[in-house]
Amino acid sequence: MLTRVEDGPSIVTCNTCRQSRLAQADAAGVTGGAQLAAHLRAVKASDPRYVGIAVQEMACLFACTEFCTLHLRAPDKVGYVMGRFTPDEDTARAILDYAVSYAESAHGRVAYRDWPEGVKGHFITRTPPPGYVAE
Repeated sequence: MLTRVEDGPSIVTCNTCRQSRLAQADAAGVTGGAQLAAHLRAVKASDPRYVGIAVQEMACLFACTEFCTLHLRAPDKVGYVMGRFTPDEDTARAILDYAVSYAESAHGRVAYRDWPEGVKGHFITRTPPPGYVAE
């Protein structure tokens, strides 16, 4: 049931997430989560700044009251579940920009002044790394 993946900074997208509160998928039947994952991969491939951030997918993060959710995580850092995104290129770039700052941070905390506009208001939960709680 578990698949081993890279153990570095990563964005784990829910590939079964709804596209919006009202729609599961686009006209072609592609879910919002799958669209977001595709945009994240395309933007990542277009800019070497994002090389250290893995884009991974899994079915259902169990945040079904939200849509287009993801989990940002890295070893020994606080993780974040984020959602309510529009699955497009601008969103993907904002998420990746935040992920770079997150990866460079000591414990997963990025100063609010450094957050891209596209991630503000999209945080759902923060999760402590195994063996720790956040202060």
